[in-house]
Amino acid sequence: MPETRQQALPADELPLGPGVEVITRAAGLTALYKPEGLRAHPNEGGRVDKGALIAAPYDLNEECYILPGEGKLHLLHRLDGPTSGLILVCSDEALAATVRGLFERHMVKKRYEALVFGDAGRGSQLWRDRLRTEKGRAGARTSSGTGDMAEARMSVLRSGVARNGMPLSRIALEPATGRTHQLRVQCAERRLPILGDATYGNFAWNRRAAKELGIKRLCLHAAAVTLEFQKDGRTSQFTAKCPAPEQFAAAFGS
Repeated sequence: MPETRQQALPADELPLGPGVEVITRAAGLTALYKPEGLRAHPNEGGRVDKGALIAAPYDLNEECYILPGEGKLHLLHRLDGPTSGLILVCSDEALAATVRGLFERHMVKKRYEALVFGDAGRGSQLWRDRLRTEKGRAGARTSSGTGDMAEARMSVLRSGVARNGMPLSRIALEPATGRTHQLRVQCAERRLPILGDATYGNFAWNRRAAKELGIKRLCLHAAAVTLEFQKDGRTSQFTAKCPAPEQFAAAFGS
């Protein structure tokens, strides 16, 4: 569960999945908090998935939940299942198309926080890599060296050692692109694997973190999102924030 956030709005009309909370509503958009391990949507359409963001049937083609008696709830972007944090939805089809277009054109400002193994140094860096994603029976896997350009700004929030003596850094990541598994791969490429990453991480250190720190999740969190859009001749701005889980700070020693 994340730390105390801005007042959550009543959400009696939304069949929220386990641990999901409404963070804020404005300008026709709703920002939800998604816990780690919860899917953004069911893997199969037309059914209710108790492990998904919303406990309602999902239309894979239209990328929306079907709320009985309420219409459609459009999913505007995605988060990997292991990633926690903000995810946006709305009920207006035209607005959904507009906001999805902003995400596709990388016109949405996103901020993530992560715990990574190693010393990330000080200050900030611009990370640029070419990434290629291949899909197989086990799911998507991204590698670096070829493919589409991926860019992110990394800022160091804290570097030190964890309570068990492992080198650890807490960083902020602001991606300018939205490639599959982008941040996870970019961290791993710089020998700063995200704690708990079961695909691109340091598996031995993950086991130590689980045993000695009690951290058994991917430590990547979508902490903030800001966007601006035009609707009905007006310019609207939307911002939502969701502080990282307490584990991110508690992992460090004194």
